Amino acid sequence: MSLHRLSSGAGPGLALLHGWGLHGGLFTDFARGLEERLRLHALDLPGHGRSPWAKGCADLEGIARRVAEHLPERVSLLGWSFGGLVAVRIATRFPERVEKLVLVASTPCFLRRRDWPHGLEAPALESMARGLARDWQATVRDFLTLQVRGDEHQLETLRELKRLLPEHGPPSTGALAAGLEILRSVDLRAELARVRAPTLVIAGALDRLTPPGASQALAAGIAGAELEIVAHAAHAPFLSHRERVTERVGDFVATPP
Repeated sequence: MSLHRLSSGAGPGLALLHGWGLHGGLFTDFARGLEERLRLHALDLPGHGRSPWAKGCADLEGIARRVAEHLPERVSLLGWSFGGLVAVRIATRFPERVEKLVLVASTPCFLRRRDWPHGLEAPALESMARGLARDWQATVRDFLTLQVRGDEHQLETLRELKRLLPEHGPPSTGALAAGLEILRSVDLRAELARVRAPTLVIAGALDRLTPPGASQALAAGIAGAELEIVAHAAHAPFLSHRERVTERVGDFVATPP
């Protein structure tokens, strides 16, 4: 199975991994701001956008292995939201291939647990799963609205997300359902100590899906990780505060370790 990939620019390589229900085209404008410094590779995850769905990608391990097959031999990774889980798993399974790691609005554990107050309540994910069975399009649109809530550029960012959503075609409902199950069940906290790549964690101060507490714990769990919290941003700071995030990511990835 081949994954769709858009590559552009020149310099050190950076692969861009998107969030649940979306596609790599979401990074087009963000990537354009980095092309003079970096070689960008924006992938559509299995079952999303222009990449086909396969049963072997129904869990995080399968997705990570399939994505790794379509990456340059050695490259930095940027994972946004769900893509952050994929990026962490690749970094721990294939450490020799990951130059640097950037985790944007991500978390090691999406679901709230007794010892983890930084996640979504279980009923919220259960409601999304029920909605997926009735009307996946409405469920994804509602999820986009939740992502931008509280951002100082909320309306502009939501319009941008909705404009970009259909550009690579609809996601597979099987991939969407598998993704929700991954968000419900995966807990990577114990895995963070095995990340060896220099890491930058970027969070939106007003993010309601992966709140700053999750990003702080994520950075604390990875040795030497840097943490950048973007004021007035919600879950998509690379869209809502593109200039600041572009500069920070470019400096981090382009600077030799």
